[in-house]
Amino acid sequence: MEPEQRATPAELDDQADGRDETRNERADRNWDELLQELRVMQTGTQILTGFLLAVAFQPRFEDMDELQRDLYVVLVGLAALATILALAPVGMHRATFGRRRKPELVRVAAGIVKIDLVVIAALTIGVTTLIVDFTVDRTAGLIALVASLVAIGLLSLVLPRLVRRAVGRS
Repeated sequence: MEPEQRATPAELDDQADGRDETRNERADRNWDELLQELRVMQTGTQILTGFLLAVAFQPRFEDMDELQRDLYVVLVGLAALATILALAPVGMHRATFGRRRKPELVRVAAGIVKIDLVVIAALTIGVTTLIVDFTVDRTAGLIALVASLVAIGLLSLVLPRLVRRAVGRS
């Protein structure tokens, strides 16, 4: 029998989170998690983009006032940016495939995903505002804007802090 092989210090997990994984195993797991997040983000972005594209071909599109059309154009730009950002990590993976750069890829891709989440949040807030402004009135649109900002703020900023604080206590 061969003696049991021990991992070298460079292969050992350097984070005390209870997981017994090497740097590469951690990168593989984190990459898989990022891909799952990207799949969800891409689906939502595709739905919003499809909605925006359909709006321009509706007869009532001409009824939009200048502010609504300007908001619409900004939202189309945000939808395009969100799509590009969601595709960037996949393109980076293709460009670095087989070059043993997964930990760096995960770090950069995670940053891109954070930026994309901000863009998607702005897109969602804008689409909600545009729909309510157009279908009801400007005051209702402004209320929808504020309500969306509050909801996004609570779910994206406050809730994660509360969860981290609760986990820290346990």
